[in-house]
Amino acid sequence: MNRYEYRDEPENPEPIFRSDVEPRPATPTYEPARPEGGLWSLVKRLLAPLAAIGLLLAKFKGLALLLLKVKFLGTALTMVVSIGAYALLFPVWFAVGFVVLILVHEMGHVLQLRREGIPASAPMFIPFLGAFVMMKQMPKDVLAEARVGLAGPVLGSLGALGAWGIYELTGEPLFLGLAYVGFFLNLFNLLPMLPLDGGRAVGALSPAFWLFGVVGMVGLLFLMPNPVLIFIALLGGMELWRRWRTRNTPEGQAFYKVGLRDRVVVGLVYFGLIALLALGMAATFIADPGALG
Repeated sequence: MNRYEYRDEPENPEPIFRSDVEPRPATPTYEPARPEGGLWSLVKRLLAPLAAIGLLLAKFKGLALLLLKVKFLGTALTMVVSIGAYALLFPVWFAVGFVVLILVHEMGHVLQLRREGIPASAPMFIPFLGAFVMMKQMPKDVLAEARVGLAGPVLGSLGALGAWGIYELTGEPLFLGLAYVGFFLNLFNLLPMLPLDGGRAVGALSPAFWLFGVVGMVGLLFLMPNPVLIFIALLGGMELWRRWRTRNTPEGQAFYKVGLRDRVVVGLVYFGLIALLALGMAATFIADPGALG
């Protein structure tokens, strides 16, 4: 008989460590130092494009200073920043198209300012506020100011019409959405409230239209208050007060002197644009914005 006995190993040997049998959590149980999502996520997304541009300019500051001397570089840089900002809210290509439509609108002002012999800056973009062209001197009279004011919506409406035409050729819903937004953008700018284009146009018709503009702006602020409308109301209020104070001066009376024929022409262009833009919005309305992609 064999002096040694063999014993089989137990089927379930005792574990050496408790962690061998205890389930481990799939994810860490600690809370992150910076909560993700919500306001913090939005702030990071807003600051990321600006931070990247700032780092590039800091690294290549010599090249940046050289490029600043190139005409329209400020326009290009502010366009890029605006596209990045709008891309946080909309699809990227929609953001690009939206900024291009704003540029087309502003170029209408630039071209008319040149025709009037008024020095002006290139268009500069401000995210979520649009863009502006800075005049280096005032127009000679209210009629010239009306022509400059109406030139933006005229060319901007053609830009929106072009987007509509591309949609008809391609069937791409993106361009239909851009056409609708373009018509709305130019229609909004025709509100008879300074410093909007409509406020500059109706000055050649009658100052009474500014009163309608004030009432309309107050109504909009009650219906849908937002920082953009508040900003426009503040600027418009200050400009109206300045013009009211100088209305009876010899310079003020000469500035607002307009012939009947010119008033009729301005009125036809102004109200005709409003009607056409409203029809354009109705024809390009999209019931489901998600179709834009």
